[in-house]
Amino acid sequence: MERSGARGLARSTTRTPASRAAAPHSVDPPGAQLWLFPGAAGLHSALLRRSEATRQICCTRRRLAVLERGGAGVEVHLLPAGSDGARKPKCIKLGKKMKIHSMDQGVEHLLILSSDGKPFEYNFSIEHARFQSILQEKSIIQIACGDYHSLALSKGGELFSWGQNIHGQLGVGRIFSSTPTPQIVEHLAGVPLVQISAGEAHSMALSMSGNIYSWGKNDFGQLGLGHTKKKDSPSLIEGLDNQKVEFLSCGGSHTALLTQDGLVFTFGAGKYGQLGHNSTQNKLRPCLVTELHGHKVTQIACGRWHTLAYVSDLGKVFSFGFGKEGQLGNGGKHNQLVPLPMKLTTSEELKFESHCSGKELIMVAGGNQSILLWMEKENSYVNLRRKILTLNEGTVKRWIADVGTKQWQNTKREIREIFSSSACLTGSFLRERLAAETTSVHLDLSKARSTFKELTQKDWITNTIATCLKDNLLKSLPFHSAHQEALEVFFLLPECPVMHDINNWESLVVPFAETVCKMSDHSSRILEGFWATLQESAFSNLVLMFKRAINAQLHYWTESDENNGHLKALLEMLKKLHRVNQSKYQLSENIFKIDELSDWLNFYGEAYRRSSWKMNSDTSDVQYCVIFSHFPFVFNILSKIKLLYADSLLKIQERKIRACMSLAGILEQEESELALMPTLNLRVRRNHLVEDVLSQLSQFENEDLRRELWVSFSGEIGYDVGGVKTEFFYCLFEEMTRPEYGMFTYPEEATYMWFPVKPKFEAKRYFFFGVLCGLSLFNCNVANIPFPLALFKKLLAQAPSLEDLKELSPVWGRSLQTLLDDEGPDFEKVFYLHFNVHWDRNDIDLIPNGSCIAVNQTNKRDYVSQCVDYIFNISVKVVYEEFQRGFYRVCDKEIIEFFHPEELKDVIVGYTDYDWETFEKNASYEQGYNNSHPTIVMFWEALHKLTLEEKKKFLVFLTGTDRLLMKDLKDMKITFCCPENLNEKDPIRAQTCISLLYLPKYSTMERVEEALQVAINNNRGFG
Repeated sequence: MERSGARGLARSTTRTPASRAAAPHSVDPPGAQLWLFPGAAGLHSALLRRSEATRQICCTRRRLAVLERGGAGVEVHLLPAGSDGARKPKCIKLGKKMKIHSMDQGVEHLLILSSDGKPFEYNFSIEHARFQSILQEKSIIQIACGDYHSLALSKGGELFSWGQNIHGQLGVGRIFSSTPTPQIVEHLAGVPLVQISAGEAHSMALSMSGNIYSWGKNDFGQLGLGHTKKKDSPSLIEGLDNQKVEFLSCGGSHTALLTQDGLVFTFGAGKYGQLGHNSTQNKLRPCLVTELHGHKVTQIACGRWHTLAYVSDLGKVFSFGFGKEGQLGNGGKHNQLVPLPMKLTTSEELKFESHCSGKELIMVAGGNQSILLWMEKENSYVNLRRKILTLNEGTVKRWIADVGTKQWQNTKREIREIFSSSACLTGSFLRERLAAETTSVHLDLSKARSTFKELTQKDWITNTIATCLKDNLLKSLPFHSAHQEALEVFFLLPECPVMHDINNWESLVVPFAETVCKMSDHSSRILEGFWATLQESAFSNLVLMFKRAINAQLHYWTESDENNGHLKALLEMLKKLHRVNQSKYQLSENIFKIDELSDWLNFYGEAYRRSSWKMNSDTSDVQYCVIFSHFPFVFNILSKIKLLYADSLLKIQERKIRACMSLAGILEQEESELALMPTLNLRVRRNHLVEDVLSQLSQFENEDLRRELWVSFSGEIGYDVGGVKTEFFYCLFEEMTRPEYGMFTYPEEATYMWFPVKPKFEAKRYFFFGVLCGLSLFNCNVANIPFPLALFKKLLAQAPSLEDLKELSPVWGRSLQTLLDDEGPDFEKVFYLHFNVHWDRNDIDLIPNGSCIAVNQTNKRDYVSQCVDYIFNISVKVVYEEFQRGFYRVCDKEIIEFFHPEELKDVIVGYTDYDWETFEKNASYEQGYNNSHPTIVMFWEALHKLTLEEKKKFLVFLTGTDRLLMKDLKDMKITFCCPENLNEKDPIRAQTCISLLYLPKYSTMERVEEALQVAINNNRGFG
């Protein structure tokens, strides 16, 4: 197989010139500036005569093409040239008025790029061939040819390929064996490329960050991926020890890389020594050419089976590889396994620093040919490598200055080109990558923020940018890419102020979110890794951007699948950010809460049971609890409580319907009479409350307890769904949690209770206690159970910590913290502790033989951990598990898990954050009362004089409990009324289910205070 021409390009910006030298097999006239290996005299003379008028040279095994300096045409010389002189070259021109910028060639085709960025192809195998137009709708900046395929890079950063694809060398998959039509290489979309190159049947691309991507034929490891399997899409080359690559060159079946530090790495076929490793073995990954280490190589070039490297400081060109045709310039025709200097003179080594300072040495290694040519610096190959469009400081200033001028139309075109291309936009804000740097993000976000801020000071520029993002960029974001630097645009875009403009939520933020949601799990993890590098303020702004869009979506909500999809995508974005926050930032959960969602979700209507939002492709509807299960972090506690109570109401309604259907004979089931009851009815005696409750609950032990609870006290009014039930739970838990009752233990100096190590009661009682806690919650009541936060953590499968022990037992918790804080050398003497513990009047070894194992600086953390685990888990395992089993017999675990431990505690236990001033402001008045009535004025004056305990007793009288159901103070209400039949001798009465106070129109403060004391001291029972 033949190889297309390849050229080297210097890395450094400062070069030193060369002295006079002669090509082998010929004698050059004085001032010669061309070396040709092998040295055909006629061809050498022909090239030398026109070297000053040459812009570019490229060659394959069969042809050498010379581009004239003005770009007017190309001379094509057939190879090998005879010793009697070069054959007459073929002259090819593009057109009278069109100039050629650059060229490359394969075995049978020549590809040229016009000065205005249009590529044309010429086929040598066709008689009377003419240039064929390619990609005329694009502005191309670079071209490269393999043997039978071509590559083209556009100004907007798009890479195109066409030609043969047998080995996947086009990078577009193996959907066809060849194509004459350029195809976009989708796998590199969004990657800001700086160079492309092609070998016999493999392709390479270098990004602005210094990453190399390879694809195509790989039988010798020429892709550098560590294996010999061909790849039909670009893969990232790894294993370069964090070296930044600045240039790459493809040989026939090998590849060479040049780094920022002047190091050369090679890989692929090594049969002829073309890798320079003093070996003929192939290399599957990039390997350093150690013979060149210590020299700063500034230029490399690969031929079919040989390689050239230029060290400008030494003024030497090194060659290695296949030399049977004299292409190594070593004075013979033998192969070289290591780099050796080419023999360019017989009298002295080249001293580039003293000769032709205004010229540039260019190396060409194409096919089995090597050419060294001096060119004027302004005409060097450096100028052939155009770059994709990017922003710089000068561009920004010019854009701002052009607003409103005659140049504005051209400026708008530039803005559109950059802000419509992921590659151009990302490439504009890449920071310099250090050689040993391992960080994954190479974007300068600080520079991007300041640039965007400066640009968006002008409304016209702002509007143009917003339009470009909406119409172009957001529609072509590389969400499918597996390459990290292609995904950096997703990290960059939210830094643009137009993304945060509330007017753009639907046109910019929604499509951005929907595109991110299309990412693979791998790509999504990369993006989340980017977010984890943000400063907290920038991360918070990102969260707010999506929250604003969600609020706007809810405000304009209509029942449509489109809106459902928008909202789901926005919530998915918050879910990703919430995950990052949990692992990195630990910011307050409140930044994710969206209060408006509570109002949007109709928990109590038909929509609660059936939502039109389809979470998956499944066509079945889902319940709102599925929304909570996917995005619980965005809902505040009020929303969670609403869901909890709505779910309870739904289950109660379903049971009632089921009971009615059973009575009507619609259901034929063999169920017990208890199971068919729609409600759970308890009739209890106040003086035997606990015994009566447990006795009756035992009848329902194996039944579904998720029912509406009806309670009545013997000798009092009948069943009541409101105040009676509230007072029932208040009295029941007050009795069962008393220290004297003995069901729970209260550590010293503690206000919290815990399960005992050696229970006084059988485990089944703790099961029923859990059932009662569940029934209280299920029936929208609060339970005054003084458990520490540790209990609610355990209900949510979270491990209690030392902080929880400090809450349960402040004395012991603080003493254990003292152990952890003490770093003194006399630790064991000071504390004299062993791995045993005294807890709840019991001594226990924490580990086998623990009483004989001393606690020291090394094992003290393990000791503390063992203490916490014993108290909260091991010592109470049996009774706690019974309690938990009872609790979840009533409550839906899936819904309970939406709560945080603190929230779950609040909703089960209730609140005691009283605000009596607000309580007064929230009061309402009926039947002859208003807030200025003398009796009302005296009542509030008398109430505010009471102690806190007396006020709490009044709440028990009014509502049946002294605890608030929800933290929201607007729920702490009281309604006053005075029926006409009441007189001054009547007592105060209350209707607890609706917090209604029957207050007679007392005429004196003394009577008000007397009646109030009677009420709070007789706050139990219903007449």
